[in-house]
Amino acid sequence: MNRYDFKFLGITVFCGLLFIGCSSDDDDDDLGNWIDRSVFDGSPRSSVSGFTIDNIGYVGVGYDGDDYLNSFWAYNIDGDYWSQKADFPGSARNAAVGFDVDGKGYIGSGYDGLNELNDFYSYEPSSNTWQQIASLPNSSRRSAIAFGINGFGYFGTGFDGDNDRKDFWKYNPNTDSWSELVGFGGDKRREAVTFTIGDKVYLGTGVSNGIYLDDFWEFDSASESWTKKLDLDEEDDYSIVRSNAVAFALNGYGYIACGASSGALGTVWEYNPTNDTWEMKTSFEGTTRQDAIAFSNGSRALVGLGRSGTLYLDDLDEFFPFEEYDDED
Repeated sequence: MNRYDFKFLGITVFCGLLFIGCSSDDDDDDLGNWIDRSVFDGSPRSSVSGFTIDNIGYVGVGYDGDDYLNSFWAYNIDGDYWSQKADFPGSARNAAVGFDVDGKGYIGSGYDGLNELNDFYSYEPSSNTWQQIASLPNSSRRSAIAFGINGFGYFGTGFDGDNDRKDFWKYNPNTDSWSELVGFGGDKRREAVTFTIGDKVYLGTGVSNGIYLDDFWEFDSASESWTKKLDLDEEDDYSIVRSNAVAFALNGYGYIACGASSGALGTVWEYNPTNDTWEMKTSFEGTTRQDAIAFSNGSRALVGLGRSGTLYLDDLDEFFPFEEYDDED
């Protein structure tokens, strides 16, 4: 059995982005195929959180249009099936973050219908158990971003109930402690996305004060420094700018899909880190959506759940970016 190492992106997410070097000819627009996979066993929901460990993608919490949720599920890519796991122990919530570090998963922050939150919990897959860890200092928030890399967790941006944020924090699992980082020069934002390629993490999209943001950033995990890349609206014919999208990495490329911009979106854009360019791919085959999930093991990737207006979704599709589109599969 192959070992898969999924990375969820979190999703407040989830769907879309932009820019230079994009190709607009018909052949490129048709490149990329979607195949239906196992429908989520839980109730349809949006704004879920998750992480990936070995060949299992873990998904939980969220909102179903009536209730905030704390149920937690695992997806097996080899067998293409879902199984329910121990409920998330914190208060039911949506718009939380999830990340994994060294075989453990982490979920925290978010919104419970009344308040923004700052509590965090770790998950141990081998025992199917949760443990509360140190809360984020000084600030509760929702619609932030988080990622795990090089043995640490990173958390930043989001909405604290009054203002959008741009601060960043580092979590050390060995000491169960948070420390604040400096150096991010981007705009304040909520509902952004990230994806990881090698030792670099890329951050973009989102909204602040009602304005969709176009700046795009690269985080070097070795130096913990940020570098600004080409803006997402570098060219007039790009339509990558959005909020509430999903993002993932696949075979050395980054992808932004779905999201919201004057309505739910289904468009998909591919990022080439070698030359800092984007290319449009076949749009997501299912219903256009925002606040979905996306996860990838580096060579395979899936997108699903989320909502389109007041319709909450439970489908899941796998993406093949270099195959021609086939509407029969």
